[in-house]
Amino acid sequence: RSVWNTTNLINHNIDIKESLVAELLDNGNFVLRYSNSKSFFLWESFDYPTDTLLPGMKLGWDCNKKLNKNLTSWKSLKDPSSGSYVFAIETWKVSHGLILDQGQLRYRTDSTYSSFMNITETEEEVSHSLKNNTTNVSSISILQMTYIGSLRLMELVGEEMHIKFYYPNDFCDIYNVCGDNSYCNFNNKGRQNCLCIEGFQLGHDQYVSSLTKTKKRCVKKSYSSCHKKEFKKMKNMKLPDTQYTTVETKVGFEECEKKCVMSCNCTAFANMDIGTGGL
Repeated sequence: RSVWNTTNLINHNIDIKESLVAELLDNGNFVLRYSNSKSFFLWESFDYPTDTLLPGMKLGWDCNKKLNKNLTSWKSLKDPSSGSYVFAIETWKVSHGLILDQGQLRYRTDSTYSSFMNITETEEEVSHSLKNNTTNVSSISILQMTYIGSLRLMELVGEEMHIKFYYPNDFCDIYNVCGDNSYCNFNNKGRQNCLCIEGFQLGHDQYVSSLTKTKKRCVKKSYSSCHKKEFKKMKNMKLPDTQYTTVETKVGFEECEKKCVMSCNCTAFANMDIGTGGL
């Protein structure tokens, strides 16, 4: 899907004695480099992903190269042209993966995603890359954005393929499916319900706001003083959308609670360490 012109490269202060070499590396990266340089690449295919992420590749924002690397699905099973689904990395703190359909946000990754992805957030880059979790030297892991809109992690062992992760899994994975002050409950019987958080009840105003990304469904039962708050602990919850929240990376759990109590704009807080289940 990428096209480049070597003529422009040759004309930019390059000694005529130097030649350009196109090389396919062992990790699958197709690079264009000078013949006397093994490490500096003029162009590399890893900077322009299609629908598949290989080990060593990165998704997200590269500020030095001014690139935003996403996965784009195929149009169909037999048509490799660009489809409507894109897996992109958001730049909010803490960054997550987003699945978009024709530019509209459909899904946001959960805590399981971070178990097999390295997440790097610096001034130079906000990137996600595959962890090396396998002990089998003959296997390789790949992440694919499929043409039907699902993200799947596969492990290839010889000619066998094993699916290790598949997202989305159910109705509750839909982005903001229940709206403000509510949560999606998926029980063992396969029923999916949107329930109001304790202290809230279903209100009369149910509409999609043009100013926010959420649906107003659950409203407070009663309003108390700004600094007299009672927090309800909720486990196994996805971290909140961090586009409109404050992220404190250098404070402990108790200090975070105190800051939330003192701020009238703060209605809840969460533990960033989702690897241990979070709070």
